[in-house]
Amino acid sequence: MSSGVTQADPGVVPLSEPADGVGEVVSTPRSLDRVVTAFGAGSGPVAADAERASGYRYGQATYLVQLRREGAGTALLDPVTLPDLSAVADAVGPVEWVLHAASQDLPGLAEHGLRPPRIFDTELAARLLNLPRVGLAAVVADTLGLGLAKEHSAVDWSTRPLPVDWLRYAALDVEVLVEVRDVLAARLEEAGKAEWAAQEFEHVRTLPPPAPRPDPWRRTSGTHTVKNRRGLAVVRALWEARDRNARERDVSPGRVLPDRAIVAAARAMPRTAGQLAAVPEFATKGARRRITTWQRAIDTALALPDAELPAIRGPRTDGPPQPRTWADRDPVAARRLDAARAIVAELSDTHDVPAENLLQPDAMRRLCWSPPEPAGAEEIAEFLRGRRAREWQIGLVAERFARGFADA
Repeated sequence: MSSGVTQADPGVVPLSEPADGVGEVVSTPRSLDRVVTAFGAGSGPVAADAERASGYRYGQATYLVQLRREGAGTALLDPVTLPDLSAVADAVGPVEWVLHAASQDLPGLAEHGLRPPRIFDTELAARLLNLPRVGLAAVVADTLGLGLAKEHSAVDWSTRPLPVDWLRYAALDVEVLVEVRDVLAARLEEAGKAEWAAQEFEHVRTLPPPAPRPDPWRRTSGTHTVKNRRGLAVVRALWEARDRNARERDVSPGRVLPDRAIVAAARAMPRTAGQLAAVPEFATKGARRRITTWQRAIDTALALPDAELPAIRGPRTDGPPQPRTWADRDPVAARRLDAARAIVAELSDTHDVPAENLLQPDAMRRLCWSPPEPAGAEEIAEFLRGRRAREWQIGLVAERFARGFADA
């Protein structure tokens, strides 16, 4: 197995400048036409990356798209001024696109007309090869012996104009991505995992958008410390007021009002704006500027009749209960889960693949809690297909699960 070295390790050569230098950001139809022509005449896969402004802006909009192809060089595209980039995808045709952690970038690329017909995900390939670290810098160092700086990974990419140092960083993210892909592909082939990887890549490429979460306000960090329904109503009201404000201003909700302030208010139950301003978590200038907005939301929650207060527990999901309760609630299901975990752990060791990549833990729990009847290999295989398990995973676990469940 590779060592997983980083750019600070001996023998790693820093990658500090793109081979073609840092070009201008493509932000006009005329400059986009030139990119389309160049990429259409290029050869081989397209390396792609996208930058968002998470933590700064509301939502997950893409603010920079980086593309590179042999013979075409690197293009840095501004999707704010050029929201329709589909001409690039049309020009390159049915070629493979190479991304790192593709599930993070594919939705944003699709919003701008970039929908790869095939992908190679270097992060996912690294996971299947069980590399000790799978961040882009670590994988570049492991495969090519090059050091890739990541100091601008969390900057505000909605900034205009973008600083040259940031653009250099962005260009380097796709500079050697195809070369990394070639090394990883060879390793996957040698390990007998090339087909596994192909199925995983297609699974990621075709994932449907996630369903909206019920009661998203319950994800406010620290909500578990609020022990009564009235307090939860305050959390909900402040979360909704913050979300409206953040959406209107296109600012990350956490910058409008931190979660810790919402929870502190829910525990303090202030009756006036003055009392709220005395809560230490509301001492910041931003929180004080909108103190009447926050108090108005709290007042609404405090005035709710008991029948309209949120329940202590969130909406029930269709998933199984927490495994720690299984031994008391369904001892046979608990034994099935123990057997399944042991099988996956053994396969993980045998094939040198992380257990969570051998089978999604949620699919395994659902299977063990409510298995099909009868729980034979074919029935288990069909159940797992319904949970979007891949055929290579099913081939490894279905028969073993059937035998393990029979003995549970």
